[in-house]
Amino acid sequence: MTTALFLEQVLNGLQLGLMLFLMSAGLTLVFGVMGLINLAHGSLYMIGAFFCAAAAAASGNFWLGLIAGTAAAAAAGALIEVTVLRRLYDRDHLDQVLATFALILVLSELTKIGFGPFPLFLDVPPILSGTVNLGIAQYPLYRLALIGFGLAVALGLWLLIARTRLGIRIRAGENDREMIAALGVNIRALYTLVFALGAGLAGLAGALVGAVQSVQVGMGEPVLILAFVVIVIGGIGSIKGAMVGALLVGVIDTMGRFLLPRLFGHFMEQSQAAGIGAALASMLIYVLMAAVLVIRPKGLFPAHA
Repeated sequence: MTTALFLEQVLNGLQLGLMLFLMSAGLTLVFGVMGLINLAHGSLYMIGAFFCAAAAAASGNFWLGLIAGTAAAAAAGALIEVTVLRRLYDRDHLDQVLATFALILVLSELTKIGFGPFPLFLDVPPILSGTVNLGIAQYPLYRLALIGFGLAVALGLWLLIARTRLGIRIRAGENDREMIAALGVNIRALYTLVFALGAGLAGLAGALVGAVQSVQVGMGEPVLILAFVVIVIGGIGSIKGAMVGALLVGVIDTMGRFLLPRLFGHFMEQSQAAGIGAALASMLIYVLMAAVLVIRPKGLFPAHA
């Protein structure tokens, strides 16, 4: 194993972690502020990817596609919140799970109707194509840009939550929604805005990742599972926890898939080592989640600690 290959996998883990952060930040905000379990969050990730790919293909401009994908996911989120989810806030969590699971099926079928059943492909913008010489390794420029973009969005989201009037209302809504309603804050408008923000972040993640994998129906469900693992590890309602949890999950999952087959290769045949290593690697993040819950049942950085 060379140093260059190890560095490449670490960067891949960071890139995965930061894209998971964009996904899980919206999910943890929605659950923290609104108390809503939204299984359809992965479908908003898919919507962002599809609209980005379609708009980029129609306009020939990746950046217009990125804006279109983010805006479409945010608009879809606001529409879903107003028409469906608003009726679920005072209902049992089981009702929320069933309703949002139904939304997954509806949105998947609508996506097939709108874009067709076949995968779409999104090209990397020319300015971000090629590789970068990191001294000991060549690394794709686009993946490096994803890391930088994820960090920039994370900083912007932190500034929004910590330094703006809207952020104050969001944090107050997490702690005592009845009190801020009594103070005159329009709770319905705040909920719609928070849900649209979370949906836009998910759509942005889907649009960005669409250039490194095929854009297809159902692409959001595997990422949704990882996003739930992230917010359980980091702490529900915590942006800081979402960042730490996403980086842990991204790096551990990537490095586990890279290192474990090589480790077992010292003791058994390569075909067996690859199979056992891949199986154990897929379990690592769940082992991490269980270990965190044993030590800190509310996650590493719970919002209401």
